[in-house]
Amino acid sequence: MAMSLFQRIKSFLDTKKTGDVSVNGKSVGRSRKQSAPIKELSRYALQHNLMIIAYHLVRMYFLTIRIESVNEESVVQHLKNGEKLIAALWHQRIIAVIGYAKRFGHYRPSVMISKSRDGDLIADIFSRMNFRPVRGSSSLNGKQALAAMVDDLRDHPFAVHVLDGPKGPRGVVKSGLIVLAKQSGAPIIPVYISTSRAWVLHSWDRCLVPKPFSKIVIRWGRPTAVPKEVDEHVFEEIRVGIEKQMLENQRWDDCLFGWKELI
Repeated sequence: MAMSLFQRIKSFLDTKKTGDVSVNGKSVGRSRKQSAPIKELSRYALQHNLMIIAYHLVRMYFLTIRIESVNEESVVQHLKNGEKLIAALWHQRIIAVIGYAKRFGHYRPSVMISKSRDGDLIADIFSRMNFRPVRGSSSLNGKQALAAMVDDLRDHPFAVHVLDGPKGPRGVVKSGLIVLAKQSGAPIIPVYISTSRAWVLHSWDRCLVPKPFSKIVIRWGRPTAVPKEVDEHVFEEIRVGIEKQMLENQRWDDCLFGWKELI
């Protein structure tokens, strides 16, 4: 059974050797149908209870990738002081952050993950890194999951929120982030994740899969607090402001690696 999983992984990697395509002059690998082999692998691993093997394969894969962080010290100090934070990132970068996320496992962050099959895979991996998945999304059990995240922040200092998940639109901050910050009193801190080389999947978010021996830079932005008492107009101003800030900064970091129009 394990050998069958390895054969499927080999088949997936073989599809990457069929040639690269270019996006804005940068080689990204073939994007057509790339999400299908990944979904097949994840479902096979889940069906046959091989997630422990898959998890260690993912960890070994990320050992080939160099990860650099910027402003991490201020985040750690913030949490050590007993203050709360909501880390916000784009759905497109969720795979790229896996190799870095374990550094914050001892804070046992909560993270909202969709109740889809793909979400099952992500939830399992993050659970093994000592994160605590809260299952739900804006389209399914969203209010209950968001309420659970708010309750969780009363007893825990750290939460992670994916801005535009689980189905987009890509690059649009949904209102759940602002509601979470408003009701919990925890400030939002942007996380910008860029990579030197990656495959761009043919998915709604154009998900990035960092290539072996590439470099990933994780940059933490400045926290933004959301007042508890805001009217609809101010609420929307805050949402749009965070969206604009995060798009501009993410695109700037991407440009440093030669990427254009990824998000």
